[in-house]
Amino acid sequence: MSELYTFELDQEVSRSHVTYKNRYGIALAADLYAPKALREGQRLPALVIGPPYAGTKEQGPGVYANQLARRGFICLAFDPAYMGESGGEPRHVSSPDIFAENFSAGVDYLGVQPFVDRSRIGAIGLCGSGGFALSAAQADTRIKAVATASLYDISAVGRMIPPDQLARTKEQLCEQRWRDFASGEPEYVPAFPLEPADRIPEGLDPVSAEFFSYYGMKRGHHPNARGNFTTTSQLAMLNFALLGYIREISPRPVLLIAGERAHSRAFSEAVFESAAEPKELYIVPDAIHIDLYDQTDKIPFDKLEAFFRENMA
Repeated sequence: MSELYTFELDQEVSRSHVTYKNRYGIALAADLYAPKALREGQRLPALVIGPPYAGTKEQGPGVYANQLARRGFICLAFDPAYMGESGGEPRHVSSPDIFAENFSAGVDYLGVQPFVDRSRIGAIGLCGSGGFALSAAQADTRIKAVATASLYDISAVGRMIPPDQLARTKEQLCEQRWRDFASGEPEYVPAFPLEPADRIPEGLDPVSAEFFSYYGMKRGHHPNARGNFTTTSQLAMLNFALLGYIREISPRPVLLIAGERAHSRAFSEAVFESAAEPKELYIVPDAIHIDLYDQTDKIPFDKLEAFFRENMA
């Protein structure tokens, strides 16, 4: 098991590696965080926490789990299927269905632990996992409350282009399927280096440069999180609307956290407009997208704690 984390474990929190299978039989690797003060026979509320798109449990999910475990939650930070230390072949595949299933599989695991109150299980999704957490909650009523931070709806990203360009993109991706079949493996082009860089490459657009400043440099670099997915994974996202049933989460509550200056803020605002009550949009002053991955002075942990305690009572 990897021991490379982008943050320090709180002295009041314990962390253990666990594995379990999702409903497709894929083994998922996760870190289980718990307060060291947990007493025998005690049952605590629990949270399943998913990483940014192409991220790992040792990055943002661990930051959130570390902070919320010291506040009295059992937290499960996982590697998505096909990623990190989780199973699934070929590697780096992205699937809207399976990535939503990652959250429900975490609920499966938590719900049978003797120290978890299965009637009080919530979910937190960071960046792309925000869309997957919401998608899971649309159908999985065991998720009693769901929060997102720096939400990205990955299934909507590919359609934010003109129709003629979308048609060409589909044609190119379908041609790539033939090339993948002929080569015996899918094309995968990582976005970030195997070792952390000391500067941002020249020529990147502002959004790519921001992501590189986290994933590609010492701040958030992890060898299991090199960015991107297999090229043809985009076809699945183009053919699946993650949040088509967003109103069906109600009457369970939704909390959408976004940075004031985040390039992704519009996704949270759009979901807020589409979701039914109870819902809340919380804007973090002067925060950009990646600030909500690891900046503990900006991530509103007091807000998150209050949200889950009030809504999973």
